[in-house]
Amino acid sequence: MRRSLKLALVLIIGVSVFQGLPANAADKQPRKIVTGWIPYYSVKTVMPFIKKLPTLPTATPGPTVTCEDNEYSAEDISLLDHSYLFMNKDLMKEVMPFWYSLKSPTLIRDDYTTANPSWPISDTLCLMRKTGLKIIPTITDGTSKLVLAGYLANAKQRTSIVNSIINLVDKNSFDGIDLDFEGFAFVDGNTTWSKTAPNWILFIKELSTALHAHQKILSISAPYAFDPAEKVKGYTVYSWAAIASDIDRLRIMSYDYSVSKPGPIGPISWVEKTVKYATTIMPSSKIYIGLPGYGRDWITSVSGKCPISAPPGLTVGAKAATFKTNYATAKATIDNATPTFDATTSEVTYSYIQNFNGLTAKGAATSCTVGRTVWYQNERSYSERMNLVAKYNLGGSSLWTLGMEDPIATSAIRSFAVAIGPATVVSSLVIDDTTNKNVFYGGVFTIRGSVTLVDKTPIAAMPINVEMKHDGDADWKTIAQVATLEDGSITLPITIASNATFRLSTAESESYAESISLEEKVVLLSRVYVERPTSVQHGQPMIVKGTLLPQISGQKAVLQKFQSKKWQNIGSSSTGSAGEFSFNFTEFKKGVVKMRVIVNANGQQTISPQFSVVVR
Repeated sequence: MRRSLKLALVLIIGVSVFQGLPANAADKQPRKIVTGWIPYYSVKTVMPFIKKLPTLPTATPGPTVTCEDNEYSAEDISLLDHSYLFMNKDLMKEVMPFWYSLKSPTLIRDDYTTANPSWPISDTLCLMRKTGLKIIPTITDGTSKLVLAGYLANAKQRTSIVNSIINLVDKNSFDGIDLDFEGFAFVDGNTTWSKTAPNWILFIKELSTALHAHQKILSISAPYAFDPAEKVKGYTVYSWAAIASDIDRLRIMSYDYSVSKPGPIGPISWVEKTVKYATTIMPSSKIYIGLPGYGRDWITSVSGKCPISAPPGLTVGAKAATFKTNYATAKATIDNATPTFDATTSEVTYSYIQNFNGLTAKGAATSCTVGRTVWYQNERSYSERMNLVAKYNLGGSSLWTLGMEDPIATSAIRSFAVAIGPATVVSSLVIDDTTNKNVFYGGVFTIRGSVTLVDKTPIAAMPINVEMKHDGDADWKTIAQVATLEDGSITLPITIASNATFRLSTAESESYAESISLEEKVVLLSRVYVERPTSVQHGQPMIVKGTLLPQISGQKAVLQKFQSKKWQNIGSSSTGSAGEFSFNFTEFKKGVVKMRVIVNANGQQTISPQFSVVVR
């Protein structure tokens, strides 16, 4: 269980960093196969707590970056750029801040703030968002035995929990939520599962509907399960098959195979067995393998009587010590041991001896010998599990926790991600049928786009998202999806009702990396439509009406007459709520009067077509 893991971790400071490959590695981007948890107690491992500037950016030399109301210096930006998340964002789709705990249907406890009182959560989230990663925080079961199961058995309380989660997601603009409700599996007891499972399914379906209505992601983290037909022990309470269509992610906690007794953390055959079952009941892209960033050290024998100066708890069967795998090499050296890779389990193990000499509580000389066995996963372990990601075309891996893993092991992930990575895609966008990117209201212009490989080879039959954002909008909206022709091109006619910026994007696939084109803005020019008589009796009122499109109220409209070889103002008006305006004009001379209307809308002068009225 993860929460107990925190207390046993050896406190070793250090950040693992994925090592980069040459920039020309076959012109391929790594496949984004890494996700992971960021516990509230180890945020500094992945995100530096950089200081806030006391002055405004105008008073500070050098570039700055803004998060919330705080400004950060160029030096601090450098720290940010070299932090774990920023350096590894090309491998990652999303992160799961492990910050929340459900205490009641209406209370989700914020553990982040308690652990980091001097660093506001809004700042950390803002800096995380600058990576471009999706943020899907985890909520754990913070209740006692059978309490959460009881909540889920009550329809009103189920709905209250759903509402609490939706409020949390909306308040913080999260991209979704990850549920890590482990009490069902490890506290309640398997005799309760037959009653809990149906209520769990109802809850997931209700939460899924609510989250998806907000375009949010529902992720489930759960221990292993196997095909029920095989009648092999697994945590069936989570009912994978029944919730498969409702969830977007299944993060399998494929570790903790050995806890009370020495053994592998997650033998690879065991991992593959649960993965293989999961792929039979849901799309493989939803499935993520759990990778442990920790190892365990068990006591296997004790001979003699240990002195009072020896560490407490030196007994066979005692809880194993837990260490970060980025400390494993140093630990083996300290233990004077030679690690051995066990190919069957795809893990590393070694045994060693500790000797303790000293005095008993009564002052007599004494000694003891303690035998210990260690298991953990290294770079080969990670590579072989990444091979399962490729073999079954899984969504990727989920690391417990980000930053605990060995740098060499994570370097192996990067190498593997590049090897199976999609080809780099280049998207381009051109706006046609406009004048300097300006178009009149009601006018049609053309978006032309193309996608190619780096070597200019066109990509046919690729879906391209045509995305648009109006002035003032925060988010891009997909307005069309068009498949490319044989030459990799698309053509799409567009009409807009206000200024808009466009871009093209393509989604990541097994073969191709995602891509986003440069942005192009199109400015909408207003049109003035005029209604007027074709003839009028001299000395009688002439009414000229019209409409400004798009409709903008409170804009000045001027009626002009061409005389003495120049345009002269003969009337003024203001546009109404529907963009309408009206002039009342009297012409006393017979003949043909040439006129036009000018409207100044938002600093843009719009002139109507000239028109003539016969004065009889």
